[in-house]
Amino acid sequence: MFCSWSIIGGADGPTITFLAGELGFGWLNLFGLILVVLLLIPNIIYAIKAKDEQNKSTNRFMNVLEQIGRYACMFLMIFNIGIAEFGFGSVEAFLIYLFGNVILMLSYWIIWFLYFRKKTCPKQMALAVIPTILFLLSGLTMRHWLLVVFAVVFGVGHIYVTYRNRV
Repeated sequence: MFCSWSIIGGADGPTITFLAGELGFGWLNLFGLILVVLLLIPNIIYAIKAKDEQNKSTNRFMNVLEQIGRYACMFLMIFNIGIAEFGFGSVEAFLIYLFGNVILMLSYWIIWFLYFRKKTCPKQMALAVIPTILFLLSGLTMRHWLLVVFAVVFGVGHIYVTYRNRV
């Protein structure tokens, strides 16, 4: 039987049913999966368009740090592994998670659209910061402390590497 208490925290019965239905299975966060896919789509399009572009960051440590943070965040957004996860503490936390991530994702896609039209350093930096904030917001509102740690790791690495690759 699915135990929604671990996902929602101390929320009441009807709220638990609503929120658990929104997130999907106990081990899979469907909304997190959707967010990760939506983050990846413009990146994949860019990778296809800019095949010849090289990473200008020569700091191997920061490049590795960025990748560890990236893949850990994506994994933790999708899969509930039961380590340092406490779920939403309140309905308000869930609403902040939901609407905050929708706003961040819309901003991300709008900036990608503008970046595809004309590359600028401020747009590049925004495209590095927004996913970091999205991962942090998700980790904080879900009280998923391992995601918060890897969001910080990703943010440090990704912002550094993006700055080194600025146009």
